[in-house]
Amino acid sequence: MFEEIDKNFILHSYGRNYVNFTKGEGAKLWDDKDHDYIDFTSGIGVVSVGHANKQVSDAICDQAKKIMHVSNLFLIEPQAKLAQSLVEKSGYDMRCFFANSGAEANEGAIKIARKYGEENGEPKRYKVITLKHSFHGRTISTLKATGQESMHNYFGPFPDGFVYADDIDHIESLIDDHTVCVMIELVQGEGGVEPMDKQEVQALAKLLKSKDILLAVDEVQTGIYRTGEIFASNLYEIEPDIITVAKGLGNGVPIGVVMTTHKDIFSPGDHGSTFGGGYLVTRAAYEVLEILERYKDSGGLDEAILYFENKLAALVDAYPDMVEKEVGLGLMRGLRIKNAKLLTDLITKAFAKNVLVLKAGRNTLRFLPPLTITKEEVDEGFKRLTEAFEVTKVA
Repeated sequence: MFEEIDKNFILHSYGRNYVNFTKGEGAKLWDDKDHDYIDFTSGIGVVSVGHANKQVSDAICDQAKKIMHVSNLFLIEPQAKLAQSLVEKSGYDMRCFFANSGAEANEGAIKIARKYGEENGEPKRYKVITLKHSFHGRTISTLKATGQESMHNYFGPFPDGFVYADDIDHIESLIDDHTVCVMIELVQGEGGVEPMDKQEVQALAKLLKSKDILLAVDEVQTGIYRTGEIFASNLYEIEPDIITVAKGLGNGVPIGVVMTTHKDIFSPGDHGSTFGGGYLVTRAAYEVLEILERYKDSGGLDEAILYFENKLAALVDAYPDMVEKEVGLGLMRGLRIKNAKLLTDLITKAFAKNVLVLKAGRNTLRFLPPLTITKEEVDEGFKRLTEAFEVTKVA
């Protein structure tokens, strides 16, 4: 019944899999027929502390009973607490602006860069360099910032001022008098779970600093302990001018944040959001950060990462005719599959075995499990995934 309603009333912008999930717990989901699934996707890197996390759910319910919205014209206590927590845990001297998604956070980053370029330098600086295979969002500006040409069909004309580098080494040759910012993902998610080389990133950061060009790091997917530290920027030991955050911060409630060292860049009226940083989402996100900080400090996160890594390595060894290599960092992982058809078959067979996995660019089977996934859930998920590999191999 709901499938037909969906098809009749929802725009067809997604390649839906018509399973109706009705409940979840940890890294497990159940559909309306009470079949259980192991979730190695966490809603595309969102449900970082697991489905139906009690601490987060209790905070949401408590907040909903008190107050949910007054607008950003007034002090919002959990927003202030969350901003302080993000800044102090990151170790960066920054201020935050709250939005509703990663794309909105990246829009904020572009506006910060453009205003900085307007106020610092002559001639006017406005160009933003991004990388091919990058993904920065689906608004008109962030779509143009995305370096995948296939994403640019139908929706032009786009805003000017975006330039694409083939790789980090190519960036310097593209810098001119109008360049104000370089925006990169330290691990390209949609682009194939491809980590950047640490030394190259550090050299880039040093170069940009010497030229007074801002470095914006899109941490929408890599942020909030996904790569093992609160930000991948910490792991790479750099200090960006701008960081964007979303996905795993809210555990399912819609939130986006742009953080910047240029703490006085915006004046009242320069930027805004009706719903960004409201009571409900910032209260939930604050709990997520508290849970993950304790989990990291206890050693649990590092242990989970290593356990998952070993399971992936075993698949690479077991199926050399199907898998080229393992890629990624932390619990943002991928297996590079031999060809696109094989990848599609694997994802289909995995779903039939009740384990959820994702597709990414460069023929990559992508894994974004909840960070708090248990060993038992990992074991069961890989048992089912191995069965999918076996069936695909036979086929």
